[in-house]
Amino acid sequence: MIGKIISIKDARVFVQLTINIYNTENLIGRNVTFDNRYIGDVENMSNTVMEVSLIGEINSGRFIPGNMAMPNFGASCRLTTKEEIDLIYGIRQDGNFIRIGKSFVYRDYDVCVNIDSFFANHFAIFGNSGSGKSYFVTRLLQGIFYDARRLPYNTNVFLFDAYGEYQQAFGNISQVNPNLNYRVITTNLRDGMYEKLFIPFWFLGVDDICLLLNVDDIRQIPIIEKALKLVCYFSKEESEVINQKNDIIARSILDVIFSGSNSNDVRNKVTTILSKFYTKDINLEISLTKGGWTRTIRQCLYVDEAGKFADVEVVVSYLEQFCLSDFELTMPDGSYMYSIKDFYNSLEFALVSEGVFSSNKVFDYANVLKIRLNSLINSDYVNYFLCDRYMNRLDYIKYLLYGNGDRKYQLINFNINYVDDRFAKVIVKVYSKMLFDFITGLSNRASMPFHIILEEAHRYIQNDKDNEILGYNIFDRIAKEGRKYGLLLGLISQRPSEISETTVSQCSNFAIFKMFHQADIKFVSSTIPGISNNMLEKIKMLSPGNCVLFGSTFKMPILTTVDKPNPTPYSDSCDISKTWYVNSSIR
Repeated sequence: MIGKIISIKDARVFVQLTINIYNTENLIGRNVTFDNRYIGDVENMSNTVMEVSLIGEINSGRFIPGNMAMPNFGASCRLTTKEEIDLIYGIRQDGNFIRIGKSFVYRDYDVCVNIDSFFANHFAIFGNSGSGKSYFVTRLLQGIFYDARRLPYNTNVFLFDAYGEYQQAFGNISQVNPNLNYRVITTNLRDGMYEKLFIPFWFLGVDDICLLLNVDDIRQIPIIEKALKLVCYFSKEESEVINQKNDIIARSILDVIFSGSNSNDVRNKVTTILSKFYTKDINLEISLTKGGWTRTIRQCLYVDEAGKFADVEVVVSYLEQFCLSDFELTMPDGSYMYSIKDFYNSLEFALVSEGVFSSNKVFDYANVLKIRLNSLINSDYVNYFLCDRYMNRLDYIKYLLYGNGDRKYQLINFNINYVDDRFAKVIVKVYSKMLFDFITGLSNRASMPFHIILEEAHRYIQNDKDNEILGYNIFDRIAKEGRKYGLLLGLISQRPSEISETTVSQCSNFAIFKMFHQADIKFVSSTIPGISNNMLEKIKMLSPGNCVLFGSTFKMPILTTVDKPNPTPYSDSCDISKTWYVNSSIR
């Protein structure tokens, strides 16, 4: 016994000590037991009184968090036994657990993560730069793949590596078990070691292209939709789609002619369309005959001094024969390939053909898309959308998981260090949406779990304009719906306050390293359930490599010293003195 209760206030108990604290190890942070039943955390001590926060009770061999009942005044207090600590923190090792480190308080106790409860839910890892987040992620994944006793062959982890830190951390997976494989896909176009990232452009949908072109006005979406409907006819051989292409061009020109615009505007508009978009049947130089004379479409569109067309009715009559009664534009179904330049052509046609009906302001909004797409095509980033062989979305998922052979990859690292923040955000969102669409389409729900781990998550998961433009934020959607389909998020961030609150609120498990930025502390306090003020104060004082683990996997928050992974990620800080100081003999 170390003391007796002399006062109780809410869930706080004050204990009159019967021991000499100068002859006892520091008890702050340790657990104590009252009446062999009630469990508390020691928060403060003086030479005579100890302040304890009650955290739960042990009943029938089980630890029950919370304070359903209180100990009595005068109840005896003792240090919690090893067996009781096992019940409180669930510290154990068996086939379903991964060791992550040691208890910071109880150095003899391993801290383990239950695979089923941890990876069946979204999780988040927060902390300042250099606090140990990368080490935790690496240790967690190495715990899965570096255990020779187990074969996680069907694991599917997609790690988006913001700085290329993890490439060296998992390179020897196959040495531990030859049936396991690690893959790096890089955005470094000049890297001769790893595979280059590419996304076949033809299976990007409206939402994907909205993300790619940074759509910021809802009026831009119909133009993208029309361009996608047109792209089939601007990418296939003319002989395959000649009738449909004739219909599209003919109707566009007829719309311009009957738009009510003045003759000069109509002529200029039609000339613009047919200068770039034409077929063997419909072009500016095709000859039309009437009453013994022959003129080209260009000549028929001549405007006289009175502002009248020479023979526009001949053009109308000619074009009407190409209008199909049963033809309707449809979205591409992924059954054929087309390039980003093909899409550019269809977008240009959509702009030209629709511009006459739009206000100048709306046309300007739409024309921005063309400018952004042209900029992309003329940048190095276009290489990420070049693909010389056809594959549909299912083929591409198989390619990610198996490469070009039959070797299954369990861990796929996307090194996105070589693109700017905006494009990295596009890549992450497009991939996440692709995986979400795939996994929600499986007939056997949750039969193929996917884990998306996002380093520097605050760069991608923001309260941005996706909700306004698309009607949803893909990460909010994954956070709310993904778990039941088997698509789970892992968020790693040094600035949690910049992440969508909706996404964070759906996480069930947390590893919080040192944080001292007030906005982040406030965000964590308001968003994450079950985190106490006392815990927040501890978080501010943590040293690198130490964290607080809590959530559905852990019965109680536990202060943990994370094991150093082997190999480590490339995340060490710059050694200033080693870099600065050189041999004094150098002149």
